[in-house]
Amino acid sequence: MSENTKTTFLAIDLGASSGRAILGTIVDGILELKEINRFSNPILEINGRLYWNLFHLYDEIIKSLKLIKADEINISSLGIDTWGVDFVCFGKDGEPLRMPYSYRDTHTFGAPERFFKNKMPKEEVYKKTGIQIMNFNTLFQLSTQLEEENSIYTATDKILFMPDALSYLLSGKMVTEYTIASTSQMINPFIRQFDESLLNAVKLTPDHFAPIVFSGTEIGKLSHSVKKQTGMGDISVIAVAGHDTGSAVLATPAVNENFAYLSSGTWSLMGIESAEPVINEETYALNFTNEGGADGSVRLLKNICGMWLIEQCKKEWEKEGTVTFTEIVQAANEASPFRCFINPDSPSFASPASMTAAIKEYCRVTGQPVPETMGEIARCIYESLAFRYKQVLSNLQKLATFPIETLHIIGGGAQNKMLNQFTANAVGKTVLAGPSEATAMGNILLQAKAAGLVKDKKEIRRIIRNSVELEMFDPEETALWELNYNKYLAFYKEI
Repeated sequence: MSENTKTTFLAIDLGASSGRAILGTIVDGILELKEINRFSNPILEINGRLYWNLFHLYDEIIKSLKLIKADEINISSLGIDTWGVDFVCFGKDGEPLRMPYSYRDTHTFGAPERFFKNKMPKEEVYKKTGIQIMNFNTLFQLSTQLEEENSIYTATDKILFMPDALSYLLSGKMVTEYTIASTSQMINPFIRQFDESLLNAVKLTPDHFAPIVFSGTEIGKLSHSVKKQTGMGDISVIAVAGHDTGSAVLATPAVNENFAYLSSGTWSLMGIESAEPVINEETYALNFTNEGGADGSVRLLKNICGMWLIEQCKKEWEKEGTVTFTEIVQAANEASPFRCFINPDSPSFASPASMTAAIKEYCRVTGQPVPETMGEIARCIYESLAFRYKQVLSNLQKLATFPIETLHIIGGGAQNKMLNQFTANAVGKTVLAGPSEATAMGNILLQAKAAGLVKDKKEIRRIIRNSVELEMFDPEETALWELNYNKYLAFYKEI
């Protein structure tokens, strides 16, 4: 295949702390990637509210397209994936009404409890959606805005989730991509439509949302304005799996169905693939979630606080000077093992003024040695994450209809060899790490599928295996880790 006949796709992969523009081309069954642009995605605090800068993200996408044009690279299409739950409100004239709130905004603290008391019982909400109850789910963000008599509410004509909002700014076409909508706690996963009783509870109707489409649908072409700004032609904008985890899970390089995945980034999302939603008393008690998969499957998973803990600590440590993640891991490696533990999902770590202080306070309150140094705090985080993964994987095995033989760690966290080894030790199973750019790869290969170059999930995963070298971590010192797991459980608190 000559350079001129290669088909190249652009993935816009937006995480909760940074974004990437990555080109992908399939050559002889191998996916070749080229990073074009990497940029920050800061949360803005204005008058006590936390926002995403929608126009900053749009501007970085425009910059990326300009860079591609300057390099004389021809692309067939682009697709956008982001984190879940957050959304943009648009007026009747199609204009965004304000910057979107971030899910880290503290105004939703206590929102689920208020909703269950005043609108609908908790169990009924879960049975309708199968979604893990979390205070920042779209449903509770909307109910909070309604309670606050937020001025935007009555002016809103359409609500678009983050990837759909950005696709609209590029194409002028509004859609609701299913995988991102499934994170909202407003979708019935059996009929794959909005649940009208939940919408009624927040005084909305299906007309407040654009039509639902599924991964691989063409939204439209770049608008005249975008073409004028970038010099690009009629490039297709594709609805990929708009939820970044949906794109990432598609790129899990599994050889069979007997696996669990851990999409490791700011959040850790651990789960399995299921043909149908799994909503019962057990999943309700364990607070598991049923999110839409890129191929029509269900991602039965648990959201776990992930690298957010380290990322926030790193910001504090860098006040004393530059600190790299490599240095943090090295310091953790030199610290004493199994000294203290935290519950990574404790509410006290959701949005603290100081993450290091919150971790110290957790250990103090639970009667453990208080970590003081960077190495001690990092070691506490990494060991606690590994044990949390063991907890969740044990519950997943109870729900799975197959034996979980392997854990695939994908995403940026797959590069942390220490945590990968700790995880293998804790769960007592082989861990396969990679690819770190799983989300972008899944995004690109969904575009390739839409273009007719890739047939199905099986072929996508074969291409991924051909394209990356996986790193294997076999469990070590399992008896010692099992002993300390029981110690971790004793200090596992909802503080």
